Amino acid sequence: MNFKKGEVLFFNKPLGWTSFKVVGHARYHICRRIGVKKLKVGHAGTLDPLATGVMIVCTGKATKRIEEFQYHTKEYVATLRLGATTPSYDLEHEIDATYPTEHITRELVEEVLARFIGAIEQVPPAFSACMVDGKRAYELARKGEEVELKAKQLVIDEIELLECRLDDPEPMVRIRVVCSKGTYIRALARDIGEALHSGAHLTGLIRTRVGDVRLEDCLNPEHFKEWIDGQEIENEEENN
Repeated sequence: MNFKKGEVLFFNKPLGWTSFKVVGHARYHICRRIGVKKLKVGHAGTLDPLATGVMIVCTGKATKRIEEFQYHTKEYVATLRLGATTPSYDLEHEIDATYPTEHITRELVEEVLARFIGAIEQVPPAFSACMVDGKRAYELARKGEEVELKAKQLVIDEIELLECRLDDPEPMVRIRVVCSKGTYIRALARDIGEALHSGAHLTGLIRTRVGDVRLEDCLNPEHFKEWIDGQEIENEEENN
């Protein structure tokens, strides 16, 4: 392997890790293994700390491919709690409102999900990395400031209802979503809740695929040291 010339690594991001931590962890162990102090390393698409799944990390000259990977179709499996919302649309914040769910049926859920297939407009979450006046939206939102974000067009290719438990004390649905770059599954959960004349927030999210890269192709970052220590590393001159 030649990390300066460029390698593309696939990780299964653990729960609670930031995307920045995955990159830093990979960079540290690569630099240690090849005996350098600095190396260009970047990822091709952020995952929230409360999400897990496929993250593509590029090193050296392969970082030029990051944009290419960002445009690949992504697939997620998302778990939504119905009848309750949070400010961040996920479990980062406590529930701030509850709504009726007695009127929701499986048929209604399937009908609502079908409405989101195709080109849609989506307003990103206030707790997101979108830029507002030169600052990250989440920085402003965490200070309690009002954040206004414009709707963006994106494409949802498929939504499949995998599980629907409406009789539970906390009704939930699990869905599989295939979508374009820029889709916020947290915002999709918010919009599905509203379309059901109720509320919803994300309680679990797994990115199961980016392009042709699937979970089974991915390394566990926690085992990366052992993995890289077992790899053959090409010797290269400093000017490579």
